[in-house]
Amino acid sequence: MRSLRFSSLPVPLARPVVLSIALLLSACGGGGGGSDTAAVVPPVTPTDPAALVAASTVANRCEAPRSGSSIDKPGTLLDELTWVRSWIDETYLWYREVPTSYQPQSFTTPIAYFDVLKTTATTASGKPKDQFHFTYPTAEWENAQNGIELGYGMLLAQTRNTPPRKAVISIVEPGSPAALAGLQRGDLLQSIDGVDFVNAADAASVKIINAGLFPEAQGTHVLSFSRDGTVRNATLQAVEVSTSAVQNERIIDTPTGKVGYLTFNTHNNVAERQLVESMRRFQAAGISDLVLDVRYNGGGYLDVASELAYMIAGPQVTTGKTFEQVLFNDKTRPKAPVPFHAQSQGFPGPNPLPQGTPLPSLGLTRVTLLTTGNTCSASEAIINGLRGVNVQVNLIGGTTCGKPYGFYPAPNCGTTYFAVQFQGVNAKGFGDFADGMAPTCDVTDDYQHQLGDAAEGMLAAALRYRSSGSCTPATGATRLLSSMQSPADTATRLLRPAYKEIAVIRR
Repeated sequence: MRSLRFSSLPVPLARPVVLSIALLLSACGGGGGGSDTAAVVPPVTPTDPAALVAASTVANRCEAPRSGSSIDKPGTLLDELTWVRSWIDETYLWYREVPTSYQPQSFTTPIAYFDVLKTTATTASGKPKDQFHFTYPTAEWENAQNGIELGYGMLLAQTRNTPPRKAVISIVEPGSPAALAGLQRGDLLQSIDGVDFVNAADAASVKIINAGLFPEAQGTHVLSFSRDGTVRNATLQAVEVSTSAVQNERIIDTPTGKVGYLTFNTHNNVAERQLVESMRRFQAAGISDLVLDVRYNGGGYLDVASELAYMIAGPQVTTGKTFEQVLFNDKTRPKAPVPFHAQSQGFPGPNPLPQGTPLPSLGLTRVTLLTTGNTCSASEAIINGLRGVNVQVNLIGGTTCGKPYGFYPAPNCGTTYFAVQFQGVNAKGFGDFADGMAPTCDVTDDYQHQLGDAAEGMLAAALRYRSSGSCTPATGATRLLSSMQSPADTATRLLRPAYKEIAVIRR
């Protein structure tokens, strides 16, 4: 079984994402709120955690067992509600801070009950202490681990959330409906099925926009985009798209050596083989530096992050060292630290890499990561883990999202629940980056160039910093940040499922 470390989610959201009349919500899916939430009725007596039964005794007792399931057993709504409360009490990192004032009988769904079973504390800056509480349909969650997603094969970023709204394409998957329609990074969304995406404010229009943005079934929608002042219509078929974890591999020749570059989008099952093959090619080419583009990488399996960190640094500095130690609540037995994996862990999926395959290594003492506020959790663990063994990690872009927490997701009756169950720290015991990791050079995302283009703003800044140690170009578009500065977040909010903002380890 694998555990997860959660990444970025501003508020719990229901699936599908909905647009309020004047507001485009900033993530698609995964939350436990929205239409599943029943009105909360104040209970007569508080719930006593000491009186709870073990979660295992009511697990998979379902009010409506799934047809054909060998796991689900006949049960009641109260069984599901009891399981949620008991599971939280047993495993939640901050279980002592969960309100006891909610009775399960006050809720009509287990998801609605789950929503309120979290700490209400805030951080020193006033943010909710727990921003990382969500659910997802189990079947979709399991399918997604192999990189299969229902959609058009493009990732949209929200850069303005009130009319006039603004959403821009960040990534287009090769061979996807979006790619076949000629769409590309930087295209601005204008309309969906005839509705003005930019300005529409009535509820009927918002419903059409949601149906086109976040299709729940295969079907055709017409989206229009503008590029260089020209509007083009794209008839897009929503299908199950195989997404790639690694894209845009490049070897860039410079006067001071070869620099490897790749876009790394997610730590899922298919990422293991793709990363290993890229690193083998970089090793064979004799690169002297690496630029790892994780600006849109929300996380995934922590073991993949460990493998990648090993392949960057090599055995000289990682052998016998901790990549990440996970810290649980006082009811959970401590686990051995996650090491720097020198061999593949054998993730399942299409064309898997056999478990135990020796991993290549670049033996680098420094590495550059391109980051934004959408760089989360497992991606942040790469930074923190390498810094824990004194590898120099330079960040070019924006402050990361700040997710040092994680969890073991638990399926029950067709829903998988995600709640914070541990915090991760590196070999030096550091894991306090809930407000994100500040960049070495603060650089805005450049949608005018394709990812991997040496002229693209963030990559160009990384190459410049490598050669000169300076963040300031002739245009003055970037600036050097001291450790005392708090840079504004240069990232936009990606419209993606919450499950794409997690990190995973095996147990």
